[in-house]
Amino acid sequence: MKYSKGLLVDDKVQQGKGSSILISKVIKIDPRDSLAFFANYSVYKGKRFFWKDPASKNILIGIGSCKEIYINKQKDLYTAVDQKWREFLKNSRIINEFNRIGIGPTLFGGFSFDPEKPKTELWKLFADAHFFVPEFMLSEINGEQFLTVNMVTDIINEKKIEDKVALFFQHKENMDIYSKENPLIKSIEVDGEKWKKVVGEVIGNLNGILKKVVLARECRLIFKEKISTEFVLDRLIKEQNNSYIFALEAEDDCFVGASPERLVKKVGNEVFSTCLAGSIPRGEDEESDQKLGAKLLADKKNRTEHQYVVSMIQSAMEMFCEKVDIPEAPILMKMRDIQHLYTPVKGILKETESLMELIKLLHPTPALGGFPKEMALQKIRTEEQLDRGLYGAPLGWLDYRGNGEFAVSIRSGLIQKNEASIFAGCGIVESSDVESEYKETAIKFRPMQRALGGKK
Repeated sequence: MKYSKGLLVDDKVQQGKGSSILISKVIKIDPRDSLAFFANYSVYKGKRFFWKDPASKNILIGIGSCKEIYINKQKDLYTAVDQKWREFLKNSRIINEFNRIGIGPTLFGGFSFDPEKPKTELWKLFADAHFFVPEFMLSEINGEQFLTVNMVTDIINEKKIEDKVALFFQHKENMDIYSKENPLIKSIEVDGEKWKKVVGEVIGNLNGILKKVVLARECRLIFKEKISTEFVLDRLIKEQNNSYIFALEAEDDCFVGASPERLVKKVGNEVFSTCLAGSIPRGEDEESDQKLGAKLLADKKNRTEHQYVVSMIQSAMEMFCEKVDIPEAPILMKMRDIQHLYTPVKGILKETESLMELIKLLHPTPALGGFPKEMALQKIRTEEQLDRGLYGAPLGWLDYRGNGEFAVSIRSGLIQKNEASIFAGCGIVESSDVESEYKETAIKFRPMQRALGGKK
């Protein structure tokens, strides 16, 4: 199932009466501060997206919106988004002489973790599938920067797109935008004791069929002044640079985070995924850190939990891929506060399959849902005292050629004016200990607590 590549500069668009088309132009530009680009277009607040991969090879920032795909209460959100995106691209004129991923018309956004769980007021501004195509997009790909300008118009007029490109160069950057501190007034652990009780009950209900359930909880932080998304992103880049760093806005709210976990990446026919499950804190010095890492690698409970993820992702990839490569044993992924068991996965995708179809099959992995998938999801729906919204769900981008990358949106929070909800979860198995799992979630809160300014 191939994506439309759009029409090149000399092609003719078959335009029906009263129909609109997408005109998109890509130009290469001199390097500039990518976060400043996001920050200085605050006039578009509510329609901005930020993305940086762990290696800083792909940085994408979308500003404004020329097309929105918002879908609620539909069973197959992934196919619905895929179809609407393809349909939008059919009537397009794309001026792009560069062979790079992540340039040209690109769809940004994410899905809710579980659209079957009733939505609460916390996530009212986000649709179950919340995507948009930006008016302006800055792409930094392997050190080179490109500007994509998109517009939807009833009349093909290249002067219109040239005028829009010119607006980008007229905009002046202000680099002094990240320094503002914001005192924390209150930190509220939402239903912490109740969460412990539920964990204990779930441990007691695990059996030979239901082997693992991931339970998440929320902490609400209240600050003196309105939280600056740019400030939070700047802190995350400095403190969690080896993570996927992202922000997705909806009106006054912003979902932001620094996730260590890739769900899937597609470049041409190559696809990459990540098995990330099993955790232990970092040590205070190199010696203790190595001992903790060795303990994690040898721990039966964590290795079993990790293997659930490996088995599920391998099975899903083999369904859609002609070839799958996966190491026999995990290695360690070390973040600032925590280290994980990590196994990379690589495959060659069948020509008939798309990135969205693979996302649908992979989400949620046992690292975020449990095992088996459907039984674990049902347990989460009935027992978890939380509407996860975008937390733990696929979030990322998809370009017009079918390339893209989605992360699992953990280590994240929802900013709402001067308040923020942050989220963390852990895998509950038969050998889990309630207090240990509670402490693990506290560790997983730390990246967002620090980035927001609530913890040193």
